[in-house]
Amino acid sequence: MVDVADKLGYFQAITGLEDPDLCTEILQAHGWDLELAISSFTSSSDPSSSRVDGDHNREPFTEFEDAPSRAIEFDDGRAFRPPGIAWKIITLPVSIVSGSLGLASSAIGFGFWVAGGALSYSLGMLGFGSGRGGSETESSSSSAAGEAMEFIALFDRDYGRNPLKPGFVSEGFMDALQRSRSEFKLLFVYLHSPDHPDTPAFCERTLCNEGVVAFLNENFVTWGGSIRSSEGFKMSNSLKASRFPFCAVVMPAANHRIALLQQVEGPTTPEEMIAILQRVVEDSSTVLVTARVEAEERRTNLRLREEQDAAYRAALEADQARERQRQEDQERIEREAAEAERKRKEEEEARERAEREAAEREAARVRMRREKALALGDEPEKGPDVTQVLVRFPNGERKGRRFESNTKIQTLYDYVDSLGVLETEEYSLITNFPRTVYGRDKGSMSLKDAGLHPQASLFIEIN
Repeated sequence: MVDVADKLGYFQAITGLEDPDLCTEILQAHGWDLELAISSFTSSSDPSSSRVDGDHNREPFTEFEDAPSRAIEFDDGRAFRPPGIAWKIITLPVSIVSGSLGLASSAIGFGFWVAGGALSYSLGMLGFGSGRGGSETESSSSSAAGEAMEFIALFDRDYGRNPLKPGFVSEGFMDALQRSRSEFKLLFVYLHSPDHPDTPAFCERTLCNEGVVAFLNENFVTWGGSIRSSEGFKMSNSLKASRFPFCAVVMPAANHRIALLQQVEGPTTPEEMIAILQRVVEDSSTVLVTARVEAEERRTNLRLREEQDAAYRAALEADQARERQRQEDQERIEREAAEAERKRKEEEEARERAEREAAEREAARVRMRREKALALGDEPEKGPDVTQVLVRFPNGERKGRRFESNTKIQTLYDYVDSLGVLETEEYSLITNFPRTVYGRDKGSMSLKDAGLHPQASLFIEIN
C-alpha cells in the first residue's frame, strides 16, 4: 500500500506544485484519493493560457464569443485586448467564506450578462476538508478584518509620505465583496508582495497616482491584502497569481463564487491601469445600472408590499374591531333583552302574587264579614232596652242599626267590619261631643255602660 509520503511526492511530481502544505490540503480535500486529486487539479487548469502583453497583463482564459473585441492601445505602442465581462467563475474556499459575515447567494444581476457557456471551475481544495487542525476554517470575520487593517497600516507605513492612497476597506475579502454588491460597484483587488522588487515602484507610481486613486475611489470598492497574511495568500491561490504586483477586478456571483472580470500582473503604468480599469467599467456599466434599477424596483415593490400589507392589516384590524363591536353590541342587546325579560317575569310574578294575595285577602274579608254578619243575629225591634246606633264612615256614608243595650262595643266593630265599607281594620269608633274614643281595648264594655244608650252617633277614625 502506498503511504502518505509517497502519495504526496507523487502528487508534487505530477502537478509541479512545490508547496507540501498546499499539496497536503488538496489531497486531504479529496480523501487522499491520488487519482481524483490529480484529475481535479488538472481539470481546473487551463493549458491554453496566453499573454497578449508579455510584461504584465494576463489573459489566461478564452473570451466569450459575444465579448467585446475592442483593444486598448498604450502610448508605447503596446496593445491590450481585455477579455469580455466574466472571464471566469471562481468558487471561493470555505475558509474565505466562513471567515466573513457572508455574502448573499444571489449576485447583482449576474445572470443577465454571463454567457451560458462560461468557463467554471472550483478551487474548493484550498479550503474544503479538515486540513492541519482545521486552521483554515477557524478564521473569523474579526481576524480577516484584522489582517486587512494590518495591510493598510503596512501600506501607510511604507507609502504614507504620498498623500494620495487608494481607499482600501478595513475588512475581510467577503465583507468587501458584500460592500461592492450593496454599493453597486466592482471590487478592485490588490495582492501585495512586500519582497517583490517591483512592488515599491508600482505602489508609489501607479497605485498612489492621483488619477488612479481618483478613478478607484469613484468606481470601485478597493480591497488589499498581503500574500503573507492568511486571507491574502488564499486569494492569491484562488486567483492563481503568478506575477507581482497583482491586481484583479471581480464582482460577486452566485453560491459563494466570484466573477473574475480582469487581472493585471506585473509592473503597470498609471495610464495603462486607468485604461484597463476604464474598459472594465464601461463593459460592466450596463450590468451595474441594471442591477441598481432592479434593486430600486425590488425596494419599491417591497415598500409597496409593506404598504399593502400594512393597509391590509389596518383594514383587517378595522374589520376585526367592527366585528368585536358588533359582537359586543349583540351581546349587550341580548343581555339587555334577557334582563328586561327577567324583570318582566319578576313583575308578572309579583303582580300575579299580589293579585293572588289580594284575592285571598278579599276572600278572607268576605268570609269574615259573612261570619260577623251571622254572629250579629237579627236586628231587635225598638224598645226600652234597645240602643239606636248610627255610624258615619270617612267617605260620608252612614249606616245605622239597633242593638240590645247590653251588647258589647266589640259587636259594634264586628258590625262595621261586616258592612265591608272599610279596606282596613285599623280604625277606632269615637264620639265628638264630648270626644270619646271607644277603641278595641274597650270592646268588652256594653253599650249601656259606655254611655251609648239609648242612642249614639259614632264616627270612624282611621288609625
